[in-house]
Amino acid sequence: MPLGANKAAIMGVAGVSTGDVVLLSSQTASSDSTISFTSGIDSTYGEYIFKFYNIHPSDTGGPELTFQVNASSESGYNETMTTTTFYAYNYESGGTPALSYLTSDDQAQGTAFQNIIKNIGADADESGIAELHLFNPASTTYVKHFYAIGGAVTHETPPSMTQLISSGYINTTSAITEVQFKLSAGNIDTGTIKMWGVK
Repeated sequence: MPLGANKAAIMGVAGVSTGDVVLLSSQTASSDSTISFTSGIDSTYGEYIFKFYNIHPSDTGGPELTFQVNASSESGYNETMTTTTFYAYNYESGGTPALSYLTSDDQAQGTAFQNIIKNIGADADESGIAELHLFNPASTTYVKHFYAIGGAVTHETPPSMTQLISSGYINTTSAITEVQFKLSAGNIDTGTIKMWGVK
């Protein structure tokens, strides 16, 4: 399903022709512990974009949405990453906002799941949103770069709006063929994740 030029511009890939950005897959959560994309990630596209819509957790403690990958013929979702993370928030009540470098969410040659949405609230009207860009996953020459921008209404009192900006590289020259998403605690009760390919 090709993406029109106007929608392509909204997604941050302005200037591409209609056939260059294609919706490849969509999954809707229903109390899922994980959501995995295990097909369609190959050399057809130089960039893959994952969009997250209204991710709502079962856990009320403010879990993070995280991701990891598998290289070709590997399992376990535990590839080595080096990442960096910034975090911003602003309270609904108008309290003092902040922007900080979040060392606790960084990895230095780590194999953990990487945070892409922080502190998601579980009230009926709270959820998280994000986008993750993964570049040249099929390359067998270079490491695999990514960046993500995520936002959420938090579970705190008073509530706040948070933004997590993370980027890094997956330190393997093997092709990446699978991507998995999960919360740091509990299940993904509801929400939709879509995978787009960009030529």
